[in-house]
Amino acid sequence: MPVLTKLRFDRHELAGAFGDIGTDLPLIAGIILATKLDPAGVFLAFGLAQIASGLLYGLPMPVQPLKAMAVVVIAGQATGAQLQLAGLMIGALMLVLSYSGLLDRLQKLIPVLVVRGVQAGLGIALARTALGLTGREGPWGWVAAGVAVALLVWLRRHRHVPGALLVVGAGAVWAAFNRIDWNALAHGFGWVTPKPSILPWDQWLAALTLLVLPQVPLSLSNSVIATQRTVTDLFPDRPVTLRGIGRTYSVINLLSPWLGGIPMCHGCGGLAGYYALGARTGGSVIMYGSLYLLVGALFSGAFQEVLRVFPAPVLGAVLLVEAGVLILLLRDVARTPLALGLALAVSLVCVFAPQGYLTGMVVGCILYYSLRRWLPSPAGNPG
Repeated sequence: MPVLTKLRFDRHELAGAFGDIGTDLPLIAGIILATKLDPAGVFLAFGLAQIASGLLYGLPMPVQPLKAMAVVVIAGQATGAQLQLAGLMIGALMLVLSYSGLLDRLQKLIPVLVVRGVQAGLGIALARTALGLTGREGPWGWVAAGVAVALLVWLRRHRHVPGALLVVGAGAVWAAFNRIDWNALAHGFGWVTPKPSILPWDQWLAALTLLVLPQVPLSLSNSVIATQRTVTDLFPDRPVTLRGIGRTYSVINLLSPWLGGIPMCHGCGGLAGYYALGARTGGSVIMYGSLYLLVGALFSGAFQEVLRVFPAPVLGAVLLVEAGVLILLLRDVARTPLALGLALAVSLVCVFAPQGYLTGMVVGCILYYSLRRWLPSPAGNPG
């Protein structure tokens, strides 16, 4: 069946479309504010990547900013031009890994149990970020986030009332009446054409060491291997290959800088978030990407006001639900205390160790192959 016939654009897909906004919006905002990159190019490239992903896969396959690179840039350790050059470089690297077959070999070596630990580690990290977002609004922020999480969880069983639409819609209405400067929004309205980036080729070594190398382990573990596994978990009847994910990751980053965009990837957390809020097809990703296209083309001049549409507690609540989906994937390795303990150890290494995702994968594989004789077979190798 052609992918286009699998797409839906109903209320459930619209609700699920907000499943990754708690991760994306704070990172994009932080990058733009730190680098002074043109918001029009950033939003337009991000929106186009979302739409392409939804059309290509027919699934709620997310596109996210590259997290490790974002952290370095937001901390002021690299420029926006270096960030875009690094995106081009990691896109080329992923293309080589995909077509050489190295990604498939890595998948066969890394046990499912270790992948579960990486997924749970990302879930813990997302939960920590969610609590930080919620705390920005004081005591009422905690109350609002608690109510939002309760509604999102409770309404998951009520297919006729998508909880995400209710929660995000309520947050947007509150912001419209209490926070948005409509005069500033009106003055910032107007068509903006993105400008291609001028890449600093002479700074390739700085881009490689500051941005590309710290990102590679996170991309391999979370953006590629864990994402492919999460698709298998949530959509067993619609398999996606590791090489396919690597290719789209590569192409997105090879094209993004020429639109003025930032480096992007897929991610198991975003996929879990879309699924948790009701998305089942690529229609959700297409609608989500269209929102960024609209903002980039018409409202990028009012960037500061656009950010205020989504209150921090609402973002935190969405992110917390996304985190819960990832952590609960540990259930299928909880057959023995040893298997669960190993997966939890990997997750904690991912969160707290330097280069955590790479360290977590390496430590997890060493422990798994050392203890394999005492572990149940379902926790074995995905290949």
